[in-house]
Amino acid sequence: MNSLLRLVLALAAIEAVTGLYFHIAETERKCFIEEIPDETMVIGNYKVQLYDPNTKGYGDYPNIGMHVEVKDPEEKVVLSKLYTSEGRFTFTSHTPGEHLICLYSNSSSWFSGAQLRVHLDIQVGEHAQDYEQVAQKDKLNELQLRIRQLLDQVDQITKEQNYQRYREERFRQTSESTNSRVLYWSITQVAVLILTGAWQMKHLKGFFEAKKLV
Repeated sequence: MNSLLRLVLALAAIEAVTGLYFHIAETERKCFIEEIPDETMVIGNYKVQLYDPNTKGYGDYPNIGMHVEVKDPEEKVVLSKLYTSEGRFTFTSHTPGEHLICLYSNSSSWFSGAQLRVHLDIQVGEHAQDYEQVAQKDKLNELQLRIRQLLDQVDQITKEQNYQRYREERFRQTSESTNSRVLYWSITQVAVLILTGAWQMKHLKGFFEAKKLV
């Protein structure tokens, strides 16, 4: 049972942490979509490196700045700030749904066609907490810290469940709206066909009467 619990927690940790690197040009803007429940802390750790054609490798370049912009599902700006070449950004979601996280460099004046490598690690929920710092700040022993972690995990699972219910409700509303529109369109088509048939019958009747065929 303990092994199963550890496996579940490990899988949860993998899903809640996104680590990658990508390449962008000087003026390029790179965006990611992250589905986040409401009232959830998100921490992004990043490092920017510049391609050196002489060594044909990527190296540190302290003068590079990285602009980070985050928008919530309603396209409201949650975070917009210029950072250094290495650091972290933090924000807390207030609306559940897809958040747009965009990164782009602050300048295009280094070299013509210079390429950047950006290392990015996004941590969501309780995985964004620095529990060593929490233990030192609140003077918690190992057992108390473990209980604190479990409580945070339960709270995050609850938020995830609420977010899934929110998505299901949105999907149901969208489905009902689509079905209603299809129904109204079908009724409109039938009404148009009936009116067209009635007009044709009336027109033919008038034609036959004018020709004295009936």
